[in-house]
Amino acid sequence: MVTFIDDHKQKYGIEPICRVLPIAPSTYYRTKDLESYPEKRSLRQQHDDYYINEIKRIWQDSKCRYGVRKVWQQMKQMVFMWLVVR
Repeated sequence: MVTFIDDHKQKYGIEPICRVLPIAPSTYYRTKDLESYPEKRSLRQQHDDYYINEIKRIWQDSKCRYGVRKVWQQMKQMVFMWLVVR
């Protein structure tokens, strides 16, 4: 929805679009703020983003051949110790 608002905000404005769509203007502005300043994200989201990038890097380094087990083994070899506290 944020992408749609970005595409049409010049023509209609943000608040009028938000009145029609089921999204509060504050939600739109918060989403844009988090895109601009990733350090404002929650600690959990920052950790998730970091590990997602590491998993993608390992998978791409293997020429997209590794599955879940080999990616996990590679991460253990690289001494990636993470604690999933949810």
